[in-house]
Amino acid sequence: MDQSTLMIAGIAVLAALCIGAIGFLFVGGESRSQKRVARVTRAGNARLVAVDGEVDNSEKRRKQMQETLKGLEEKQQEHKKRVSLNTRIERAGLEMTTRNFYIASIVTGIAFFLVFKLVGLSLLVSALSGFAGGFGFPRWVLSYLIKRRQKAFTEEFANAIDVIVRGVKSGLPVNDCLKLIATESPEPVRTEFQGIVEGQRVGVTLEQGLAKIYERMPLPEVNFFQIVLAIQQKTGGNLSEALGNLSKVLRERKKMRGKIQAMSQEAKASAGIIGSLPPGVMLLIYFSSPGYMDVLFSTTAGNMIIVGGIMWMAIGVLVMKKMIDFKF
Repeated sequence: MDQSTLMIAGIAVLAALCIGAIGFLFVGGESRSQKRVARVTRAGNARLVAVDGEVDNSEKRRKQMQETLKGLEEKQQEHKKRVSLNTRIERAGLEMTTRNFYIASIVTGIAFFLVFKLVGLSLLVSALSGFAGGFGFPRWVLSYLIKRRQKAFTEEFANAIDVIVRGVKSGLPVNDCLKLIATESPEPVRTEFQGIVEGQRVGVTLEQGLAKIYERMPLPEVNFFQIVLAIQQKTGGNLSEALGNLSKVLRERKKMRGKIQAMSQEAKASAGIIGSLPPGVMLLIYFSSPGYMDVLFSTTAGNMIIVGGIMWMAIGVLVMKKMIDFKF
């Protein structure tokens, strides 16, 4: 073969190789692109499945939280409807039965009757005083003891929550933190948490123990604590962070309560002065001119005037108390 023929054959072979390479490139490139599209599609589907799973989990947690809150609200409404005398005695921290309370009320009523009768008042005034001493005075003392105990509990409750927060952060279980509060905290926090610890020894759940505390201490702070622990047990989460936020909220509420009390002292002082003026003037007149006041004590009309004046004074004091009682 001459040189020209070999050159033409070589050019033909190179042209064939170039055409085959170009075809292979297109075929292979299309296959790789399809593989890449398939991989991207699978990854996108996987992400969609993961997102759907997260949405489903968050929806389940939201439903569990709603059911927990609804159950707690129903239990609280039941406790509010049936507040018995025995429950009020427990809230006051008294170790006495209902029977003993009734006996003490009867004795107090008789004592009031005898005191007012020996002073020289009429039978009607003495009887009314005995009725107030037997039915009103013991319940007023009981309400006073309940408020004082609840106030003492609120003052120390934030510190008890801080003990749980520090214990959980250091690795202690919640039950050990509750035992620590039940032994080291001051009254009445110690007594209330002792009830939870002793109840868990006989099979009472933490949720039931907290419900019992709320029954004895119907305070917003205890309600918050009950809700946080109930939701954490049902849905999980960072307990130390949740209780830390709760402790911060309780301390802020305490600061707000102190500010309100400081700002309302002027109104309370004015109400106290206005409420003490009538009995104060009456005592001054009685000691300066006893004969001028004898008509009120020696006649039936005077006794009725005293009873009416006491009733009007009580209504006025209650109205002023309502006006200066700030809710927050």
